[in-house]
Amino acid sequence: MVHGSAYSSPFLGAVENLLERSTKIQLLDGSVVPLHHNSRNIILQALHEMSTGALRCLGFAYKDELPEFETYDGNEDHAAHALLLNPSNYASVENKLTFVGLVGLRDPPREEVLQTIEDCRAAGIRIMVITGDNKNTAEAICHEIGVFEPNEDISSKSLTGKEFMELRDKKACLRQSGGLLFSRAEPRHKQEIVRLLKEDGEVVAMTGDGVNDAPALKLADTGIAMGIAGTEVAKEASDMVLADDNFSTIVSAVSEGRSIYNNMKAFIRYMISSNIGEGASIFLTAAIGLLPEGLIPVQLLWVNLVTDGPPATALGFNPPEKDIMKKPPHRSDDSLISAWILFRYLVIGLYFGIATVGIFIIWYTHDSFLGIDLIGDGHTLVSYSQLAKWGQCSLWGNFTVSPFTAGSQVFSFDDNPCDYFHGGKVKAMTLSLSVLVAIEMFNSLNALSEDGSLLVMPPWVNPWLLVAMSVSFGLHFLMLYVPFLAQVFGIVPLSFHEWLLVLVIALPVILIDEVLKFVGRSTNGSQTSRRKSSKHESVS
Repeated sequence: MVHGSAYSSPFLGAVENLLERSTKIQLLDGSVVPLHHNSRNIILQALHEMSTGALRCLGFAYKDELPEFETYDGNEDHAAHALLLNPSNYASVENKLTFVGLVGLRDPPREEVLQTIEDCRAAGIRIMVITGDNKNTAEAICHEIGVFEPNEDISSKSLTGKEFMELRDKKACLRQSGGLLFSRAEPRHKQEIVRLLKEDGEVVAMTGDGVNDAPALKLADTGIAMGIAGTEVAKEASDMVLADDNFSTIVSAVSEGRSIYNNMKAFIRYMISSNIGEGASIFLTAAIGLLPEGLIPVQLLWVNLVTDGPPATALGFNPPEKDIMKKPPHRSDDSLISAWILFRYLVIGLYFGIATVGIFIIWYTHDSFLGIDLIGDGHTLVSYSQLAKWGQCSLWGNFTVSPFTAGSQVFSFDDNPCDYFHGGKVKAMTLSLSVLVAIEMFNSLNALSEDGSLLVMPPWVNPWLLVAMSVSFGLHFLMLYVPFLAQVFGIVPLSFHEWLLVLVIALPVILIDEVLKFVGRSTNGSQTSRRKSSKHESVS
């Protein structure tokens, strides 16, 4: 209530509260008569009609007999000042009022609010309205903006702050699905609601603009103050301040936050799966037996530091997924990498190893693969047994190899045919390195979405990733076809048929991950539905 400093002091506030403290009523002609039961009922009926029409109602009254405030002008030395400092004195001041009338104020919701609340519902964000307004007014507004359905039974979902505090099981009330409304709420009611939600494991975002909202804003996981209408106290107690005081901005921020979180996971997915793959390539070579090493350290260092970098960085610029606001929120204790995602990493990493080691073996042992000719360079084929036991080459009788070409170089081993497994592996090693680079580039496309298909989120949604892939491939081509660099990295140029083989072996990494994503979507769909119906972020 607001007090005036004149002898005749005005009061304004909730109509019901003023009526409780009024004993007289001023009529249209200015006369003052006692406030009888019938008059109260007429006023309350008018209040009901106005409030159910979504009008905010404000009552007016005054009191003539306040001699102690007649000369009060705000001076701290005045006796009335000490009287006002103690709230327990208010009841003795705010009584025997003369009721004047009431007014209804229309504060129409913004056009975007209805759709924004629908977006919240789809995203698993539960809306709780906590207001000091009249219960009927608040219910009408909540129906209008979509917090409640038109014919929804809200008898247990719409409570005054006092009614909520009197409940035996307050948490059961807060666990109800759908929207909730708390009207005529006081600061302690707001604090209690936020406290109970947090105790129940909810992530609570609290919005407010007044001094009375500050305790609840401070207690919430994310306090959001209004930047235009908000008080400095509310802004100081909050974690965020809305520059435009628009509820839809909060939902946009949630979408942006989810996108940032997803992009961070995309970066992690790509780097971990690629590093697992590189490790698998090394260890699988050793596990097979005495196979000559497929990649040398400088090549792995180049792949890890230079080729991986551009795609990993570009994944941070992924646009939001189309269904980002249709997925349930993450729990605050959710891990970045689930058991299923780790399994996917291991499967992809295993394919990395099989592909890089496999093409090394194929070059030595096959004249063609999937119809692609591999002996155009004239190299000699050996059996897998010979390749695995290359260290015993000096014990083999009549082992000879033919010279072969790689780019402008001719490799001949007439003096010592066993050198074929050392000097001759340069072509096989180049194929292994090229497959590793190509698989990592294609794997970056898999990282665009955690469980979404490339058919839904195609590569061109992130042009920066395509640019990064082009840069990485360009660096690899530069290393292959510039003689100085090729010599430094111990590789040779590849022919068209050899590049065709590289792509044929590298591309399945996309198909493998698409299958794994499909399995993940199918098996996790029911779990997601259960989670969406049981756990919500809460915006109050």
